[in-house]
Parts: sequence; C-alpha cells; structure tokens
Amino acid sequence: MINTDVIIIGAGAAGLMCAWQAAARGLKVHLLERAKRPGRKILMSGGGRCNFTNLEVEAKHFICNNPHFVKSALSQYSNWDFIGKVIEYGIPYHERDLGKLFCDDSAKDILDLLLNECEQAGVNLINGCEIIEVKWRDDTGYMLSTNKGGLQSPQLVIATGGMSIPSMGGGDLGYQIAKQFGLEIVPTRAGLVPFTFSDYAGQIFESLSGIALDVTLSNDRASFSEAVLFTHRGLSGPASLQLSNYWHSGESIAMDLLPSLEAEPFLLAEKSKQGRAKLRNVLRELLPKALIKQLELQWWPKEAELAMAEFSNQRIQEIASKLNHWVLKPSGTEGYRTAEVTLGGVDCQQISSKTMEAQSQQGLYFIGEVLDVTGHLGGFNFQWAWSSAFACANALKNSETVN
Repeated sequence: MINTDVIIIGAGAAGLMCAWQAAARGLKVHLLERAKRPGRKILMSGGGRCNFTNLEVEAKHFICNNPHFVKSALSQYSNWDFIGKVIEYGIPYHERDLGKLFCDDSAKDILDLLLNECEQAGVNLINGCEIIEVKWRDDTGYMLSTNKGGLQSPQLVIATGGMSIPSMGGGDLGYQIAKQFGLEIVPTRAGLVPFTFSDYAGQIFESLSGIALDVTLSNDRASFSEAVLFTHRGLSGPASLQLSNYWHSGESIAMDLLPSLEAEPFLLAEKSKQGRAKLRNVLRELLPKALIKQLELQWWPKEAELAMAEFSNQRIQEIASKLNHWVLKPSGTEGYRTAEVTLGGVDCQQISSKTMEAQSQQGLYFIGEVLDVTGHLGGFNFQWAWSSAFACANALKNSETVN
C-alpha cells in the first residue's frame, strides 16, 4: 500500500495541471491514468493544434446550474496566467476569430509543457492504471485498489472528465465515485456536438457535405453567429456545436443564411433593378451555388426559370423570410462519440467554488469536465481545466497538516 499526500485520478488537462501545481507546493502526488499515455484528448483538440484558452474569459462563457460557481477559480488562475506559461516555454501560438488561441505547431507542445512541469515537480505518474475500488475510512482516508497495487491518501482528486469521446477515455467513473459518496449528478448529455437530420434538410446537407458558411444559428435560448459546416450527417462547425449546448431533443432551431443582410428589402430592390435576372443568379453573390440549387428545388421549384420581375412581392417576401429564418428540426446529435464535452455532471451546489472540495465529504475534490461546468467553444473548457485544477491544488495540504 503506497501512502501519499494526494491521489489524482485522470491525467488529462485538469489532472496534469493539478498534479503539477500540487507537487510544486511540496506535496507527494500520485497521478493515475487509465490509458497507456496521458493527455490523449489534449493531442486531438483543436484539430491537433490545441485551442488552449481565449483572450476573453468570463463567467458568461460557461454553462452551470450555479452561474456564479466558476468565478472564484477563474480569478485564482486566469487565462493570462496560462498564456504566460506558454510564452515562458517559447511555444509559438496565434489568435483566430473571437479570441481563440491555438498552438502554431502542435497540441503536443501543451502536453509536453504539462508533463515537463509534472516531472520537474516530482509527480508520480502511473499509466495503464485501472481503478478497481475506492474506499474511505475515517482513520486512514481514501484507499484505492488498482491493477497496479493499492494506494492510500487523505485526499482524493477526481479529474476523470466526462462521457465525451469514449474512444479517448471518456467514461462515468467520476460520476460513480461522486454517487458513492452521496453527491448528486446533474443529468448528462453530449455537448459541443454536431446536429443530425433525418428529413429533407438532412438530404440537402448531405449533398453539400464539406461546404462551410457563416450564418446565425439560434433557438429560444441562445444565438451564435459563426460558421456552420454541412456534413453527410447534418450540421457541424462552430455555430452548430455552440447551439447544441442549448438544445434539447425534439426542439427546432433557426438558421439565418444571410446574417448581415435583411433579405426582403434586398430582394425587392433587386427585383426593381434586375427584373430580367433569375433569383438563383441574384443570390449567387451571397451564397454558394450548390446551396442555392438545393434551396431552389425546395423553396421555388415552379418558379425556377422565372425572371425576378415575374415573382409577386408576396412570393419574394416568403422566400426572403426563409433565407433569414430557416426553421430546422434536428433528429438528434452525433452523441458522445464525437462530442467535445459533456453537459451536466457533479452538481456544483455541493462543491466549494474556492477549493473544489465536496462540502459533505472531507478531502474529496472534483475538477475539470467531471463537474457540471461546460464552456463555450473557443478554449474555455481548457481554461476551466487550468483554473479549477489550480484552485484545487492550492487548497490541498501535506499529510501532516490534513487534520
């Protein structure tokens, strides 16, 4: 039985960060990872470039049943703190739209930073470690049985992530441990995930697979003006992924294909100016040719060969309304298989926002995605990993001072 100051389960972004920070404070840390190598999801993130944070990080960028919960951790370790570390390591990076920061070269640069800091601080990283059982005793603390032997510690940090991308290690271990110690779980579902369609819209999107377009995608809860990507399954791309966090099964969404333009006055003006032109030719300045062809087949097939002047104003108004407000009803999403995050998780009402410790269970901490905190697309989920891990690490104690 190995005795240590703290056991951390999960060597993803949050687990590695917490292990590094805790060990740097002089604690003896054992970091357990089920996979053969740590940080697999870091390596695949951001298309292999790792969108490691954002230039603007505020509580409004996170979804949580307690909207104020994230504020303390974000103030303890900000986006600028992590950016400073990236600069210290000389990792080249660049800004993309909406303040997103990506590595110039590879996500491996971020993983190497974390692993190097863990090594320098003396973290005991155990890969290929399967958790068999977790027990708690008042006199000895947490006792873990694993395929690599037993470990004992007064402090246990759960950094197991959520259900997203099970092929990369996603699972429900963290929720099982939370339930074991009496904590509630906010129902989970896939987040930042593409929409799927089984109706005529799905057929349209399949025919347009690979085409991206800047739109506004919205429902009654949220609206996002970014790109969508048409796929053989439905809709992906930033706007689609963002809105999936605010969508529930059976609901409709709306797509504005011309977010910077009111279609009705534009088309009526074009009718006056280009009366002999066909509608498809007028729209080609604004939309991809392949999309116009599909819309024509669905929205004005009988008038396809008519000149603009032959359209009634009412008919133009009807088509314009659809261009600015195309109502769509997803059949679902692609689910956890491709989801970037898991919505829901350990209920934050039961967790200290300052330390990440469970209020009802001494020495039990939860950090990162396993909690009911989901960031918007754009580096916010990584920032939550860094910030929650730092807050936790700062609260951990040496074994001699735990009691």
